[in-house]
Amino acid sequence: MMSQIDTQLIKQARKSKGMSQDQLANKIGVSKVAICWYENGDRTPTLQHFLELADILDLSLDALAGREASVVAEDEVNYKVRLPKRDLEILGEIKKYKKLYKNLYNDPERTMKLIDKRMK
Repeated sequence: MMSQIDTQLIKQARKSKGMSQDQLANKIGVSKVAICWYENGDRTPTLQHFLELADILDLSLDALAGREASVVAEDEVNYKVRLPKRDLEILGEIKKYKKLYKNLYNDPERTMKLIDKRMK
């Protein structure tokens, strides 16, 4: 069910909260080894533990499920936003088409209207 959890995010969030694996394990009622397994991708938490991890680590379910990615805004180093990973994949594909990307960059509304019109 949740085979694609963001294992690195669990470790990063735990460390940013100053928690050891043992402390996190105690909070959700599993062993320290289980936390190690989650962080290494060797095991997937149960749905209940998945929800508890999200709550304790202040993570969205989408982020924990690996469906979001953090990006840093251009103007502020300390400002992060979360985007679905699929959106980043789409952007990566668009960038492969230099003319399309340039048109979207310069006039996104007009370019999208033209694309939409051509698709009808």
